[in-house]
Amino acid sequence: MSHDRLAWLSAAEMLAGFRAGDLSPVAVHDAVQQVIEAREPVLNAFWVRDPDESRASARASEARWSRGAPVGPLDGVPVTLKENVARAGVPMPSGTAGVVPVVPQRDAPITERTQEAGAVVLGSTVMPDWGMLSSGVSSIHGITRSPWNPEWTTGGSSSGAGAAAAGGYGPLHVGSDVGGSIRLPGSWLGLVTLKPSFGRVALDQPYLGRAAGPMTRTVADAALFMSVLSRRDDRDWTSLPPADLAWSDLAIDVRGLRVALHLDAGCGAPVDPEVTAAVRAVAESFAAAGAAVDELAPFLHQDLLDDLDQFWQVRSWNDYRRLPADRKKRVLPYIVDWVHRGADVSGARVLDCYSSIMEMQSRTVAATAPYDVTISPVAPVAAFPAEQPMPFTAPGQGMSHIGFTAPYNMSGQPAGTINCGSTRDGRPIGVQVAGPRFDDVGVLRVLAWYEQVRPVSAVPAWPHAPEGGGDR
Repeated sequence: MSHDRLAWLSAAEMLAGFRAGDLSPVAVHDAVQQVIEAREPVLNAFWVRDPDESRASARASEARWSRGAPVGPLDGVPVTLKENVARAGVPMPSGTAGVVPVVPQRDAPITERTQEAGAVVLGSTVMPDWGMLSSGVSSIHGITRSPWNPEWTTGGSSSGAGAAAAGGYGPLHVGSDVGGSIRLPGSWLGLVTLKPSFGRVALDQPYLGRAAGPMTRTVADAALFMSVLSRRDDRDWTSLPPADLAWSDLAIDVRGLRVALHLDAGCGAPVDPEVTAAVRAVAESFAAAGAAVDELAPFLHQDLLDDLDQFWQVRSWNDYRRLPADRKKRVLPYIVDWVHRGADVSGARVLDCYSSIMEMQSRTVAATAPYDVTISPVAPVAAFPAEQPMPFTAPGQGMSHIGFTAPYNMSGQPAGTINCGSTRDGRPIGVQVAGPRFDDVGVLRVLAWYEQVRPVSAVPAWPHAPEGGGDR
């Protein structure tokens, strides 16, 4: 098998090859490194990587497979971790040149679970300043660019993870998400992603709405990764109880499935007609297969989204104001302007914003409770220019693109993405599938069903993947 083909295999294909003795973890690793070497000068996905260290990990995996003793379900599979997922000894700048990076003394739960499963960690992927941009623009890393077209954004804040997944840097990548940071790159890069239920994946720094999850090219790979990432760790006091979930059972009969089609968030920017048409076509596929599809009315309003934005501004202002004067000058100017809007906000106003977040949570749960899944756009627009920090840059419109994603962070419900089409100029369009809290497997099953029935026009032809190859 050619090096190009090896690099683009799915995790499931790699593991099958290792098990049969037809593939070598070292050969796979070296093939992926060839892709990285060729594409990284343009994509700029990595913060830290050590090819010698990861190759040593691949050699150890190869030795285990040769003895018939793999250490775990991901043994030998290349993986990347977002830079805010702690790896012992690896500096964590949070995407900004303004801070002195924290150097963790211990791996995060995600890192530990990944390594226990035998994965080959290729390195840490980049993010924008403090993770508060939906792009790959960073004051420390520069600009991360889309593998589809370097003129386009990756989305963010899981910008490096998204670029790595769509660029052929192996099959499994970890992103994190507090308002759409897994799903937005997922939509703009054609990926399969899952923002899990709140508490499903243990974090070492849990926070309101924060989640971490897989960014992959196939649903089966996302499910496989979740079987590892979802293992409990007591360091996360918000983590869910241990659960024996059937991650590998992705079969579903959608006849009778109660599906909500949500095309108007009630807040944020209007949805581009090309995005609306692509998402509506997904709903029509479910209806044609016997699902009961109802159109869901808007359940949020602009004040709720604005209050969430201000709550984050105050939080980030607190980080910014503690920086020495010389460090403040290094923060991305767009972020500096944004955080200053939280500088003089009163405590009473912050509590009002928190109340709005709780209102967003209750409205989201109530509106979606009658349904098994809710189908919606991920974002109102497709990918925008790579140099642009946000889709909408006018004052007060910075969060106008998260009206469909942020509600599920606040409600704690699982929500995933899969590609469902493209714009006339070839930019990927993703659909979001959200389910009731704790039904992560149900969301993956619905994504898997659509993956099998979607039209050829909705299947990503991964840029630079070998002809007829890759995990399409």
